[in-house]
Amino acid sequence: MKYLKGVLIIVFCSILFQSCIPDDGQIGVFTVLPFPDYFEIKGVSELKVDEIKTYFGIEGIEIPVRDGLLKNITPISTQEQADIVYSISETYEIGSNGYKLEISKNQINIKSRDTAGLFYALISLQQIMEDALDQKKNLPICNITDAPKLSYRAIHLDVKHHREKLDYYYHLIRKLSNYKINGIIVEMEDKLGYELQPIVASEDAISIEDWQKLSEYAKDRFIEISPLIQGLGHASFILKHDEYKKLRDDPESDWAFNPLDPETYKVQFDLYSDAIKATPHGKYLHVGGDEVHTTGRNSGKSPLELQLSWLRKVCKFAEEQGRIPIFWDDMPLKQADVYSPMYNTELGKEEVDRIWKQNEHKLITFLDSFPKNCIYMRWNYDTPEAIGNKKAMAWFMEHGLQVMGATAGQTRWVLMPQNESNMGNIENFAINSIDEKLDGLLLTLWDDDSPHFELYNRGIVSFAQYTWVGKTDREKLKSAYRHREFSYAVSDSSIAFIDSLEHLVAFWNNQLLKEDRRNRLKFKSNPIDAVIDFPDLNNKGEWSKKNTELLSQAAKNVEIGNEIATKIIAIQSLSRRNKYTLDVYGAVNRLVQFSNKAILELEILDKSQNKDEELTAIENVRKLKNEFKLIRDNLEKIYSETRILTKPENYILDQDHHKHLANQTKSFDWQLYAEMLFIEKIEQVFK
Repeated sequence: MKYLKGVLIIVFCSILFQSCIPDDGQIGVFTVLPFPDYFEIKGVSELKVDEIKTYFGIEGIEIPVRDGLLKNITPISTQEQADIVYSISETYEIGSNGYKLEISKNQINIKSRDTAGLFYALISLQQIMEDALDQKKNLPICNITDAPKLSYRAIHLDVKHHREKLDYYYHLIRKLSNYKINGIIVEMEDKLGYELQPIVASEDAISIEDWQKLSEYAKDRFIEISPLIQGLGHASFILKHDEYKKLRDDPESDWAFNPLDPETYKVQFDLYSDAIKATPHGKYLHVGGDEVHTTGRNSGKSPLELQLSWLRKVCKFAEEQGRIPIFWDDMPLKQADVYSPMYNTELGKEEVDRIWKQNEHKLITFLDSFPKNCIYMRWNYDTPEAIGNKKAMAWFMEHGLQVMGATAGQTRWVLMPQNESNMGNIENFAINSIDEKLDGLLLTLWDDDSPHFELYNRGIVSFAQYTWVGKTDREKLKSAYRHREFSYAVSDSSIAFIDSLEHLVAFWNNQLLKEDRRNRLKFKSNPIDAVIDFPDLNNKGEWSKKNTELLSQAAKNVEIGNEIATKIIAIQSLSRRNKYTLDVYGAVNRLVQFSNKAILELEILDKSQNKDEELTAIENVRKLKNEFKLIRDNLEKIYSETRILTKPENYILDQDHHKHLANQTKSFDWQLYAEMLFIEKIEQVFK
């Protein structure tokens, strides 16, 4: 029956593939993402994808680097005979980084104000060519006028708990450029091969030279890579080493530096220097500075004074190196007691103003100590629309300080991002940033619980869309994501599965546990006690009664998981690109289904009516160990195509103050620890 359902879906999708082509059999279906300001299709040209081979730059302007379908086009000396003709002029009435693209009957013409605009025009052209090739169509006769709403559209690449294979980062840069992302802020921690402080570097760190090559590759694609080296707090990757323990603010904690020790700055500046050297084309130096309280060591200085004293020194260093410092802004706001309104959407303007009026003087007292060359990054991953969040951003601007927002495509979600890839919050912060005429926005992608990076793609595409255009219909965007990432043939919502899988993963997270959270298991004296109770074979049926809701949801999840599996198979059969992404989703779905099946096997055991049924049920429960091994092997095989799954043998795990799952074992066990404990309990109970 499951096989039949899969066949029916594939047949349906094949019909959908054909029905996407209009009845006239001429004009295909074309989507450019991010959506252009203006995109009008007027007819069908005589231009075939495989016949677009030449280009001509007016006034001899060199064409930017190309990938994909435009990689092998060559220059020609005659404008009239060129397939692509382009020009760049500041006199064109187009926004910065914008372009006008016209596909006529026999030629493609591009106008832009700058080279970046020309590059983005070629990206849009390549997307149109992809669609034409997929549908075996000529290019459409069309006009596009386009420019971004935010000038800086950056993603956060967090490699602190693991790293991908080097080739994958090149792949990632190409993908980001295809969606017109123009910045990467890399949280390097110990994954940079430091030369000035080599002890800090992990054995699997990427060398300065290799980071430089990545930076150059990104620059050619109009992406600027800048480093984030955590400072003051989040310093466990440094202070865990014996050689640096003397620099701890609290001798018992590897979390924060002592800001009163001059040696602190020697170490931090050395790390900054190597990071700057590794990213030669970066504009920024993100200095961190969040989530830290310092003791003051009986100096009589308040935490706010200490924070700003540290910030002034690191910002001065950044300026001397020709970098603009970026600083997470939370600690001064917390220390001034104006932080909580940023996360309370129920507070109205009057109440927010009252809280600020009562506490603002704590900031004003030290206003002259706030570095003016610094960008204060207002990070909010849940409630960017809160009046308190907007108030904080306005305060910085009103006092002559630079501000930029940071939203999130991944926070502490285990296995994969959730909440529709956090699209709602990304959209809200992007719109706020556009409305306030800010320069840019950062999409943080935290590695704390380390989902596979391919699972961030929808959130990244959403961020690209919202920062380029602003407000967008969410379902239309999801459809365009499927279209661009896989094929126009899977744009219909009937074949969508990611939202459903997110719900399954949310339930899976602690499904095999009592009330404990997965990321806290390693800190328990006897972690196996956190695993759910098993049926009492001397009191049959009671376990099922006690777990009615759990069992009902598991049964529903099995059905949903089966539907997801068939949809993934269907999309794989129709997709033109990015099939590896679907492999990753499929592996995640299989892992999630294991927990549902395990719960239902326990129900069968609990409801067994006689000894034979009981013995058969016990044997099936025991077989879960082998089934789990197959699922794990498959997951690791797929993940390891792009990711290094284990830390070096000599790697030192830090104190893990925030209980980051990906920081809890050197092997890949951290991802599967709850399932491993469940299997261990089976072996104990059913010897």
